[in-house]
Amino acid sequence: MDARLLDILVCPLCKGPLEYDKTAQELICNPDKLAYPIRDGIPIMWADEARDLNAPAPSSAP
Repeated sequence: MDARLLDILVCPLCKGPLEYDKTAQELICNPDKLAYPIRDGIPIMWADEARDLNAPAPSSAP
């Protein structure tokens, strides 16, 4: 992720700063508790594509 791009990207909902999670390939908005995915180096900044950080993790049980 380009540092210059990170400097200008903001959360589309609250317009706040985002943190880059390199391991998960996500941009995190702490105030809104959302994680925006980065796919093929492109941040997907749609709220309906964001992962809710408060949501329980999907279980792997059958």
